[in-house]
Amino acid sequence: MTHHVTDDGTGDDAPPVDSQLLDQAVGWARQAGELTLEWFNHPELDVDHKHDGSPVTAADKAAEHLLRELITTAYPDDTVRGEEHDDHIGTSGRTWVIDPIDGTRPFSRGVGTFSNLLYLEDADGPAIGIVNLPALGETVAAGRGLGCFANGVPCRVSDTRALDGAHLSCTSFDGWSPERFARMRSAGVEVRTWGDAYGYALVASGRIDAMCDPALAWWDIAPLLVLLPEAGGTITSLSGGPAGERSIDHPEYAYSAVATNGVIHDEVLRLLHG
Repeated sequence: MTHHVTDDGTGDDAPPVDSQLLDQAVGWARQAGELTLEWFNHPELDVDHKHDGSPVTAADKAAEHLLRELITTAYPDDTVRGEEHDDHIGTSGRTWVIDPIDGTRPFSRGVGTFSNLLYLEDADGPAIGIVNLPALGETVAAGRGLGCFANGVPCRVSDTRALDGAHLSCTSFDGWSPERFARMRSAGVEVRTWGDAYGYALVASGRIDAMCDPALAWWDIAPLLVLLPEAGGTITSLSGGPAGERSIDHPEYAYSAVATNGVIHDEVLRLLHG
C-alpha cells in the first residue's frame, strides 16, 4: 500500500476533510473505548500472545470487531485494515486503519495509558487521526485542514524553545545506550516513559515536548501522521526521514517515529543519534 505523505506526514495541498466525518470517527473510537473498559482491570482478563510475542486480549478483538462493523455499515465500499483481523478490501479509494488497543501491556496490567487508534486515508493522503484514551476520559483527534482537538477543544504543541527543561518521552528504554541517556540529561532534557500513543497525544496537546519510538507497526504510527502536523508539530522517522515511509527492515514493525513541537526537532534528533 502506498502512503501519500510529505516529510511532515501531511498530504501536499490536500483539501480539508469533512468535519462531520471526523466527528463520526471520534464517536466510533469512543464507542470502542467504552467496550474495552468492560475488560479493563478485570481479574479474569486472559492475555494471549501472537506470533511476534506481542500480547493480545479478548478486548482487542472485540473492539476491532466493533469498529469494523461500524465502519463497514456506514461505508461498505471503504477498505478497512486492522491489527487483529484480515483486511476488508473496498473500492472507494478510502482506507481505515484500526489499532483496537495500543498499549496492550499497560491495559493488561490495569494501567490507564492505553488507547484506541483510528486513522483514515483518502485519495489526498492522511485525513483523520484519533487517539482515544478511555480510562483517562480523553480523546485527541485531528482532521486534515481542521486542526487538532483534545476533547473537542482546539489544542497545539508546546511553545518550548530550549532543550533545557524540555520533556521527552519514550515507550521504553529498549535501544537506549548509556551514552544517549547521558546526552539527554547533560542537555537538561527530562526523560520519561509516558509511552505508546499516549506520549504522542501529550506532544500534540502541548503537555510534553517530544516523543520517540524505535519500532512501530503501520497502525501504531498512521494516526500520528495527522495528529502532529495538525497540532503544529513535526513527526519524522528516527533517522529524520518521512515518518510515513518504512525505515526498518522488519515485516511488521517497519516504522519509527520522533515527534516534537517542531522547534526543538533537529536538536532532539541530534541528541538521539549523538
